[in-house]
Amino acid sequence: MLAVKNLENLIKIENELKAQYEDKLSNQAAEIASGQETIKELEATIAKQQESLLELSNSAADKKRIEQTNRELSNRTNKQQEEIDEQKKRIKTLQKELAEVRAEVKKLNQLDAEKLKKNLVANKKKLAEKTASNDLLQKSINKTKSENNELVREVAELKAKLAELQPEEEAAEESAA
Repeated sequence: MLAVKNLENLIKIENELKAQYEDKLSNQAAEIASGQETIKELEATIAKQQESLLELSNSAADKKRIEQTNRELSNRTNKQQEEIDEQKKRIKTLQKELAEVRAEVKKLNQLDAEKLKKNLVANKKKLAEKTASNDLLQKSINKTKSENNELVREVAELKAKLAELQPEEEAAEESAA
């Protein structure tokens, strides 16, 4: 019987303990349930934060890629600007050369073959006319010289005759005197 009493005491103590600790247990169970809900909420928040971290890391990688692309484009732009400056210098030298070539072409056009032929033909005609007139003048000069020589000879002959006649005239005058 003692065992039954002990058992009853044990059941009584158990019931008392249950009554004492049941409130605590139910409070702790409620706390555990709210803790589990908080854990679920925190896990959801962590999942969201992981997603945003992934997005941020992806956007950081994209940002790095964009920055790299910008650097590459900037370098290309600088190189192209240098090439443009070089091409501008080349264009200026080519324009100078073109101006020189145009001046040379202009000079050569002034010496155009057909114009030169026309000028040559005209100059030959003028030369032929001048040569013909020169020949006529030369003939005229030669004729005038020969006539002048004849006249000089005639004058000399007349002077000689006059010199011969003068002594005779003087003698005739003396005799008449």
